[in-house]
Amino acid sequence: MAIATNALAEGSGNAISPAMTDLSKIRNFSIIAHIDHGKSTLADRLIQLCGGLEAREMKEQVLDNMEIERERGITIKAQTVRLDYTAADGETYMLNLIDTPGHVDFAYEVNRSLAACEGSLLVVDASQGVEAQTLANVYTAIEVDHDIVPVLNKVDLPAADPERVKQQIEDVIGLDTSQSVEISAKTGLGIDSVLEAIVTQLPAPKGDPDGALKAMLVDSWYDAYLGVVVLVRIIDGKMKRGQKVKMMSNNTVYTVDQVGTFRPKKEVLKELNAGEIGFFTAAIKEVADTSVGDTVTEDKRECDAPLDGFQPSKPVVFCGLFPVDTSQFEDLREAMGKLRLNDASFEFEMETSAALGFGFRCGFLGLLHLEIVRDRIEREFNIELITTAPSVVYNLYMTDGEMLEMHNPADMPDVMKIDHIEEPWITANILVPDDYLGSVLKLCEDRRGIQQDLTYAGSRAMVVYRLPLNEVVFDFYDRLKSISRGYASFDYNIDSYETGDLVKMSILVNDEPVDALSTIVHRERAESRGRSMCEKLKDLIPRHLFKIPVQAALGGRIVARETIAAMRKDVTAKCYGGDVSRKRKLLDKQKEGKKKMRQFGRVEIPQEAFISALKMDDN
Repeated sequence: MAIATNALAEGSGNAISPAMTDLSKIRNFSIIAHIDHGKSTLADRLIQLCGGLEAREMKEQVLDNMEIERERGITIKAQTVRLDYTAADGETYMLNLIDTPGHVDFAYEVNRSLAACEGSLLVVDASQGVEAQTLANVYTAIEVDHDIVPVLNKVDLPAADPERVKQQIEDVIGLDTSQSVEISAKTGLGIDSVLEAIVTQLPAPKGDPDGALKAMLVDSWYDAYLGVVVLVRIIDGKMKRGQKVKMMSNNTVYTVDQVGTFRPKKEVLKELNAGEIGFFTAAIKEVADTSVGDTVTEDKRECDAPLDGFQPSKPVVFCGLFPVDTSQFEDLREAMGKLRLNDASFEFEMETSAALGFGFRCGFLGLLHLEIVRDRIEREFNIELITTAPSVVYNLYMTDGEMLEMHNPADMPDVMKIDHIEEPWITANILVPDDYLGSVLKLCEDRRGIQQDLTYAGSRAMVVYRLPLNEVVFDFYDRLKSISRGYASFDYNIDSYETGDLVKMSILVNDEPVDALSTIVHRERAESRGRSMCEKLKDLIPRHLFKIPVQAALGGRIVARETIAAMRKDVTAKCYGGDVSRKRKLLDKQKEGKKKMRQFGRVEIPQEAFISALKMDDN
């Protein structure tokens, strides 16, 4: 919710605004879609048309405030804005819009945003049609009983085919498209119709304006001046300055300092009423004190029962982050603490590595989340990082009946003490044009996938596969995009844990194990995987003055080996003529020196070798 932080710092709209209390004139809605189908651009047009910002203040992706969001062209944090709209019937409506991310790694942002609304605008690209993440977000919206208005965007493109896409929405999702809206968010075509559809097709919120305060905590972020800023959706009652409020999950009590909303600039209000979405501050020091989905109520007049809330985000991918310069360890600790303030889904704990020194074991919601955090640390805090192999959480069942969670392959206990290992499996939905179906099926089969379903929507196939997460987590998405020329779309959810024949593969460089390259692999593919990693490392590690063996080992058994040849110095260059024994003596002396070096020499492994060696090669 980065936009809000900056808006607060600007102190831009401190006039106290009157509150609107008529629930029938409020509409709370989200914009959901696949990546790059035009959610943020549509939000820009709605803000522009409703006069949220003046023309000189408008810019593209106005709600995407992080530099990395603008550069990658994706939304990472869900953003909120309140707009006033005078409809065709002459009535003025309050529209609370939440713009949500489209990428699977940020699905938790979508879940909590949808829980705060009654309706959704489903944006579908009129040339691309329904994609995997479109389906995932629609099903999430249907689960929370949303009314959904289909919006066909990019109808001005030459390749647009609105009728085909409408039919696809009806066939694949089962939504009625008779009242869908055709627009071009880029040019502004049809935006009036979207606003009318919001007012006429989406329901007003329900709630008791005079009841005890009951509010859902939707999001929270840290502001350097005000402490934690909390975004809430008021279900019943009202919230105002000076009121004592209680967080029902941990029974902590705070006094409200300020309430307000974003238009998208900060605007302070006298009070927030039932049905409204806004923020409050109460001198809260830690984001960890405000858990998403919690119920906020009045201290002296509590509501009957807390809201259901929803599951907290659970990291599924773990990897180690180490500073290239070991003296920057404390800077890295501080950087992670600051990132944690605004991203409650990011977890970390300290760890040490023989090869890399001190660093942190970090938990992420997916690989894009990992990339975003790593890029932010490198850019915002100027710390160069080494990233170890991403791994998933394994359940180890020991022979004594104990169950351990393993985040790091280097921590695997003695195999004699392990009864069996369970690994997480996912259900993946892949939408792909028919031309590339064969390649996609082969990729899934190569990654130990089990096909569940195969259906067609026009010329596109929808494949449902069950896959082990550790086969997907590193470069599956890159491979999928590459074999389908970028046309395939992919979405997944964690399904269950299942027993697997898994082994720990260690990589030894110069007879020393490199724990950053340890991985958990399936026994059947351990040998081929070890051979390919050794071959890659042979090319990636520069030559030294002595021979370097690179080995892949399963326990005490070496399954693959490559040797990096020594760099040879011409010690006989000064010998011109004379007896051959002089040359022999110098070469023997060099050989002895190399032998000693090989015993005590330290091998420098470049940073890029860690990631490149772990990329699976499916050719």
